[in-house]
Amino acid sequence: MAKPVITEAPAVNIIGPNTTIEGSIKCGGDIRIEGTVKGSIECGGKIVVGETGIIEGDVFCRNGDFSGQLKGIVKAIELLIFKASARLEGDIVCGKLAIEPGARFSGKCSMDTSKLESTPVAENHVKK
Repeated sequence: MAKPVITEAPAVNIIGPNTTIEGSIKCGGDIRIEGTVKGSIECGGKIVVGETGIIEGDVFCRNGDFSGQLKGIVKAIELLIFKASARLEGDIVCGKLAIEPGARFSGKCSMDTSKLESTPVAENHVKK
């Protein structure tokens, strides 16, 4: 008799409003931030920062959808979206970029994905 195959659903992590986390976060699945994170975030899936979300630190993810405030370097392997309410003070490195009218961005932007592959943290996330 064959063993049953057990598949894990990717975890969806939520940091709610009025929550502050100080320190680095590493997650293999998706994460939604409505509160404040003071530290770096490494996300193997998609990171969503809501309008009340604040990140003070560097972000590395597969995909990003930002409506809140960020201060730091943002690296996204695939798609990075800045909604109209997004505010970013820092640099961007991504595969694809979409910025809605009204979003504010102060920093440098590079769509050179070779810069992502040379990042040590990208080794587990970038398809070769």
